Amino acid sequence: MEWLNYHHLLYFWTVAKEGSIARACEKLRLAQPTISGQLRMLEETLGEKLFTRAGRGLTLTDVGQVVFRYADEIFGLGRELQDVLKGRPHGRGLRLLVGISDLVPKLIAHRILQPALTMSEPVQIVCDEDSPERLLVELAEHRLDVVLSDTPVTSQVRAKAFNHLLGASGVMLYGASALVAKYRRGFPQSLNEAPLLLPLEGSSLRRALDEWFEARGVRPRIVGEFKDSALMGTFAQAGAGLFPASAAIAREVREQYKASPVGALDGMTEQFYAISVERKLKHPAVVAISEAARERLFTGG
Repeated sequence: MEWLNYHHLLYFWTVAKEGSIARACEKLRLAQPTISGQLRMLEETLGEKLFTRAGRGLTLTDVGQVVFRYADEIFGLGRELQDVLKGRPHGRGLRLLVGISDLVPKLIAHRILQPALTMSEPVQIVCDEDSPERLLVELAEHRLDVVLSDTPVTSQVRAKAFNHLLGASGVMLYGASALVAKYRRGFPQSLNEAPLLLPLEGSSLRRALDEWFEARGVRPRIVGEFKDSALMGTFAQAGAGLFPASAAIAREVREQYKASPVGALDGMTEQFYAISVERKLKHPAVVAISEAARERLFTGG
């Protein structure tokens, strides 16, 4: 068995963090030929290329991403060991790197992730909110453990990824008390010319809402369109209009935005997915949030 040279791994880890050999040389105070040679020896030991050229810098290959994550854990443990010996507080626990699609409502994301914080083993959650496209790239490069999305990955996406359905929920319209009193009677025909706050065009929820209104011959007055569901809820709290949200978070909507249901949008559901590079979920925290979502959060369907 060939032993791994941890000096080589340290140099690799530093180059990956700094983005170039030149910056790593400054950090380590070593000559460039020394670090280049150490990297070459590590690649020969592993039998894989770890970097590719990107202009003046370097980017990690797929294998390099995996090696970097292990190196990060290894040297993180080293720092923890030093803390323990020096009597400083520590406690690593699990880290859960989550990508949250910017179209997933923040209240839903919180409810999905909350069970991870109540596990017997401490969990540190690191959340990154962005477009689904960029998050899937991060997932493929092993920079994320899971992506939360309201749409599944399709076969058109080249990255290796698997959809894990967390559940589905009905959709309701909510509003401030004055608007609820005005539009609840005669719902949904009462929504003609009613002020509505909606997600941006192009989102899966917006397409479903437009189809729902069209099918029922209802023409509300759109007073605002939002990418951020929390901002939409804030406008609704001020009485600007009615807004759609999942029935699964009715209590949270009431508490946070002081909004009550006007009516259910019958036949409409939102689905939420955990997307991973694994066919079977393995990360303990991802397993925990998946099981909790299916058993408690989305039981209403």
